[in-house]
Amino acid sequence: MILIRSANIIDGSGQPAYKADVLIKDDKISAIGNLATKQAEVVIDGLGYNLAPGFIDVNTDSDHYLSLFTNPQQKDFLIQGVTTIIGGHCGSSLAPLIYGSLESIQKWGDINQVNVNWHTVAEFLKILNQIKLGVNFGTLMGHSTIRRALIGEEMRELTESELKVFKYMIQEGMEDGALGLSTGLSYVHAKSASLDEVQSLVEVVAKHEGVYTTHLRDDRDHLVMSIKEAIEIARNTKVKVLISHLRPLVGFEENFKEGLNLLEQAGRELDIHFDGYPFDTSVVPIYTLLPQWAQDGGAEVMLKNIQSKEKRDRLIKEMVYVAGDLIIARAKEAPHLKGKTLTEFAEVQGLGLPEALLKLMELTNLKSVMFYRNISPDMAIDSLLSSSALVASNGAGLPDKADILKHERFYNTFPKFLEIAQKSDKISLEAAIKKITLTPATKFSLAKRGLVKEGNVADLVMFNKNKIVNVLVNGQLAVRDGQLQETLSGKVLKHRD
Repeated sequence: MILIRSANIIDGSGQPAYKADVLIKDDKISAIGNLATKQAEVVIDGLGYNLAPGFIDVNTDSDHYLSLFTNPQQKDFLIQGVTTIIGGHCGSSLAPLIYGSLESIQKWGDINQVNVNWHTVAEFLKILNQIKLGVNFGTLMGHSTIRRALIGEEMRELTESELKVFKYMIQEGMEDGALGLSTGLSYVHAKSASLDEVQSLVEVVAKHEGVYTTHLRDDRDHLVMSIKEAIEIARNTKVKVLISHLRPLVGFEENFKEGLNLLEQAGRELDIHFDGYPFDTSVVPIYTLLPQWAQDGGAEVMLKNIQSKEKRDRLIKEMVYVAGDLIIARAKEAPHLKGKTLTEFAEVQGLGLPEALLKLMELTNLKSVMFYRNISPDMAIDSLLSSSALVASNGAGLPDKADILKHERFYNTFPKFLEIAQKSDKISLEAAIKKITLTPATKFSLAKRGLVKEGNVADLVMFNKNKIVNVLVNGQLAVRDGQLQETLSGKVLKHRD
């Protein structure tokens, strides 16, 4: 048993904090109150510290980078107080797999790192249970993962029979424990998906009271139209919707303001949110820097477009970015380039900036990832205080010696958000904690989590201001006195478990 004495409990409900002792037995909160007569094997002095439910990161990429397998402890999440992560976003997931292929995540991770021996969601979750994780993990099903398995590299609408198979797979996946369905509608393999297709699939998710998350079709010129599409799906199907990493991109701030206003209005009648992070940098697959027309057709066609003199000249004229704001975060075929700016790469190559970017795409076979400082930071921070906002790192728990740069959001999103909340007069600390605990737990139907309550699971975080001191995952200390413990007590979470 673990006894925490005299902590300031911010229970996740949004109600005012109160002082009490908390007794943890096995993986549950056994008692809360004045427990002066209780004894335990481990006693923690909570005086001067806040005690809250473990933070829930609703948008993560540890599955995309395959670090669930290569770095199961997920240290980068634990040290910031995160006890539960959700994967399978942006249309790409590790299950279900018709043919056992991971091509849908190759833009993020090295798919040769894992020997795939599963097909269904149930088989995948069973394997994760055998691995043991440092945090709790639940997954969505990726729309592009399934669609690509059904029709390969073709860019077209689904036939009636293909859609029928697709809906059956969603049904089976939800029954196996998936939390819902995700789409990546701006990525090449989902652009052909019509509103009717997406809505028919989401209807299956809605029947199971799952969540639909979406990387919007467009987050620039047509951002408002894309948000309206997500709202329409929510309204027509009554599904719970989460818009992934909605960001105020530089040059499109007015569109963001209009879209945010629409979401806040829709949130009065629908269960619809967006997630975001308090930083100015996107982490993007390099091919997404090409104009939309040049992305159609898959990696092979994209490379041909780059290598064609006629199309290359057009690309050089049309690519829009700020060169000083591009950093090479990962270059699989050229690891020595990690950390270099595009400007530095261009100087070494003796090329202009657009030509250098195309050269980098060729050199890395389009398998590189860039840091792109394209977000208005003040607006991003302010948007997280919206009633429609949830907080997410959109990052991964990576090894310390990973072959990709770690952006601060990978390991400091939640302490940064706490710092922002405590300095703001727009949100109370209790409301801020609810935003990262009970609200996401309720949205994703994570039973007995997100609230400090007797009988609930003992996922807990102790912190002072924005410094994380102790973290418990399923009743076991994963971080103690700021130090990571050799604990792998995370659980695979299934829908309505």
